[in-house]
Amino acid sequence: MTPDDAAPALQRFDGVSQNRSLARGLEILRAFKPGTDLLGNGELAERTGLSAATVSRLTQTLVTSGFLEYERGARAYRLAAPVLSLGHAMRAASPVLNAATPFMRDVSNKLHVNIGLASADRTEMVYLESIRYNRRASLRTIVAGQRVPIELTSLGRAYLATRPTAARQALLKKIMAGYRSASWKPIGAEIDRAIAKVVAADYCVASWQPGVVAMSTPLHAPGGQTLALNLSLMTDDTAASVERLHAADLLALKHKIVHELERRAPPH
Repeated sequence: MTPDDAAPALQRFDGVSQNRSLARGLEILRAFKPGTDLLGNGELAERTGLSAATVSRLTQTLVTSGFLEYERGARAYRLAAPVLSLGHAMRAASPVLNAATPFMRDVSNKLHVNIGLASADRTEMVYLESIRYNRRASLRTIVAGQRVPIELTSLGRAYLATRPTAARQALLKKIMAGYRSASWKPIGAEIDRAIAKVVAADYCVASWQPGVVAMSTPLHAPGGQTLALNLSLMTDDTAASVERLHAADLLALKHKIVHELERRAPPH
């Protein structure tokens, strides 16, 4: 079924008969995250909630179709090359990335800041593009495909601000399940302030990693999908100082991207 927090463009599939085997196979692929090299059937069953027999059948199918590789010594699986190929094909065909990336790169080089564009996937934001301004390649640690938590990041909070109330509450309920009540309270208050900031100023600010300040703004893509565009930098300055310095730059970048998307849109 389509997740509660799905983009409006996908809601037309609600209620449509779903292929359960395909959906379960995709859950197997979703179980692999950065930092996870190999997963055995038991670990996959635990991560997906599927039965051991179902996981065994699906992993065999995914190996046969080329999407997983089986390592006999470890009796475990890793993602295979076709998965990477799908990601490359998605990025190359994306009208949003084709329109936005040149502007993002220009702003990053001109202002010496990081620029990112991300999409929501369940309880995380996935970077579609990440342009890191740092002369040392070893410090460019955020790359396309990387996931960050919705609740802690300016990207996620900007996205939350665009969700209808019921969908936002359903998504936050899922996220809250991973927190103790006391630890969630300050995060929930920060989310409320961020949503109010987006409503008032079209962006929000967060500093969830030491020495890094980020601000994000929602960006509505063709087809109804809501993305989040962000600007971040490593700094000893306060979040308020970074906001004063770069809020206008972020919004100007957004407007350039939106204008370019409108220019490229096919005539109705």
